[in-house]
Amino acid sequence: MIPNIGTALILTTLAGLSTCIGGLIGVATRREPGPRFMSMTLGFAAGVMVMVSFVELLPGGIEVIGFGPAHLAFFGGMLSMFLIDALVPHTYIAERHPAERGRREGGRGRRRRRQRLLETGLFVALGLGIHNFPEGMATFTATLKDVQLGIAIAVAIAMHNIPEGLAVSAPIYAATGSRSQAFLWSFLAGLAEPAGAALAAVVLLPFLTDALLGWLLSAVAGVMIFISLDELVPAAREFGEEHLAITGVIFGMMVMAASLSMLR
Repeated sequence: MIPNIGTALILTTLAGLSTCIGGLIGVATRREPGPRFMSMTLGFAAGVMVMVSFVELLPGGIEVIGFGPAHLAFFGGMLSMFLIDALVPHTYIAERHPAERGRREGGRGRRRRRQRLLETGLFVALGLGIHNFPEGMATFTATLKDVQLGIAIAVAIAMHNIPEGLAVSAPIYAATGSRSQAFLWSFLAGLAEPAGAALAAVVLLPFLTDALLGWLLSAVAGVMIFISLDELVPAAREFGEEHLAITGVIFGMMVMAASLSMLR
């Protein structure tokens, strides 16, 4: 597992900094990606995460530490994400219907609107940073088990980090008119993932055993399932493309199944 540490850190960094892609979209144009694209993309990411959690991560934990302890860690991972989400909620800009956004902003003064946009962008950046921290630990842990598995998880996380980066940069750019400031905040939000991986490397590696890895893999499965069901699938459906959302989920699961079959 030791030779995988560098790869794990690189994959986690790339997945986290995919927020920069969304940040670039936010400062390059005020138009958001189309709803069909977003529904399919977020659904695909959810399908990948669900499949890898139930087919690879949780079974891997059960094999090492047993059915009961593995499920205890699994639900512990879900509970930890629930608490983070409850204490520091966050949302995508595009999770709200355009008409709803218009109603909320209509009739307000320009200065007040800009201030609200700036506060929204900064709050979302903070929320994303906190949410991305355990995602970085998840990618790092999975890569220690298998590099190809880590790549699959990193790609899925990167896909849902892109609209998150947009959710940070777009309101800040609209509020301040500063492309550099808007991009900087989307970049900082993404840095939380490699920070989470680095913490995992420093704290966990000296004590890493097969049993501890089994607990971690099971907990990571819980984290991934929570992100998929609480965040990605609802966000995909909010774009008004319900059938595309479930199509993306199915396609993501199929791609992940084909990928996992190559590992066996």
